Amino acid sequence: MVYLLMPMFVALIASTLGVLFLQCSGGKKKSGDVSMKIQRNECSKRSENVTLPAEVAGSTTDIIIVGAGVAGSALAYTLAKDGRRVHVIERDLTEPDRIVGELLQPGGYLKLIELGLEGCVNTIDAQQVFGYALYKDGKSNKVSYPLENFNSDVAGRSFHNGRLIQRMREKAASQSNVRLEQGSVTSLIEEKGIIKGVTYKTKIGQELTTYAPLTAVCDGCCSNFRRSLSKPNVEIPSCFVGLILENCELPYKNHGHVILADPLPILFYPISSTEIRCLVDVPGQKIPSVKNGEMTDYLKTMVAPQIPRELFSAFMSAIDKGNIRTMTNRSMPAAPSPTPDALLLGH
Repeated sequence: MVYLLMPMFVALIASTLGVLFLQCSGGKKKSGDVSMKIQRNECSKRSENVTLPAEVAGSTTDIIIVGAGVAGSALAYTLAKDGRRVHVIERDLTEPDRIVGELLQPGGYLKLIELGLEGCVNTIDAQQVFGYALYKDGKSNKVSYPLENFNSDVAGRSFHNGRLIQRMREKAASQSNVRLEQGSVTSLIEEKGIIKGVTYKTKIGQELTTYAPLTAVCDGCCSNFRRSLSKPNVEIPSCFVGLILENCELPYKNHGHVILADPLPILFYPISSTEIRCLVDVPGQKIPSVKNGEMTDYLKTMVAPQIPRELFSAFMSAIDKGNIRTMTNRSMPAAPSPTPDALLLGH
C-alpha cells in the first residue's frame, strides 16, 4: 500500500550512494533529547579514492547531511562505517511525533538487516506485521506476505515513528566519526553552480558555515531546499486524519487492515502492544475543521458506519478523546535538477 510504505532509500544507501560518494571526491514534539556523540575523530581513515577540491581542502568533514530522519540517520551510519567523516545537522533532536511513516514492509526490514540497523526496531515495542486484511461491503479477506523462504524474524514492522528515528539517530551518533548537531540550515553555499557546504544556526543562535565535498539534503517533504535541487510538481490530493485506538484487538492479529470505504480507504495497524493507529483518508485540501468540531461530526456520521464492528467502540472512544491529528498527503514525482556535489534523498 502506497500510504504505508517507508521510503525506499535503504536500498540505495548500501550501494548507489556509496559509489556516488566515491565518485563525487532535509508536528508536535515529545521531550527528551537523544544522546549525541559529537566528538570528531580527527584520525578517522579517509579513503584514498577521495580527493578533496582545493576549496575545501581544509575541511574536516567528508559529507554534510541536512536532516536526521530515517534517511539522514541511515546514510550517516552507513557512510561512517565506511570511514567517512560525517556532519549531520538536524533542526530538532527531540523525539518526533508523526502520524505516518509507521509501517515498514518486509523488504525494508531486510534492508535494515543489511545495514546493521535492525536493532533499531527491536527496542521500541514494534509489532510484527505479516500481511493485510482487506474489507469491502462487509466482507473481508486476509492477504499474507510471501515469507515462506525467510527466517521467522523477517516480517513487516509497525511502530511509533519517532521512536524509530531516535534509535536510528543514536546508532548514527555511536560512530566516532559522526558529528550529530542540532541546528537549522539556512542556505546552501553555491559557487559557480557547485554546492560547497551550508550555512546554519546552532541551537544557541550562532551562525556558522561548514564545507564538505558532498552535501546530502534529507530534510523531508517540507524541505526548504527541495526547489534548489529539483523541480517538483507537488499535488495534495487528500489528507490523513489520525487517531489512536486503545484497549482493543484487530480482527486479524499482526496484520494491517484496509477498509475500502467511501470515498477513500481507512487504515488500521498496530503501533505498539497496546495501541492501534487509524488513518482516515479525506479527499481534498480543505477538510472539516478539527478546532470547531466539524471533523468530529464527519468522523461519527460519515466514517464510523463503515468501521468493522470489532473496532467500532474503540473508534468512537478515540474520537471522543479528542486527540485528532491531520497531515496532508503529497504527490511528489521525481524531477531532479542535477547539481554538482549535492543530492536530495527521501521524500
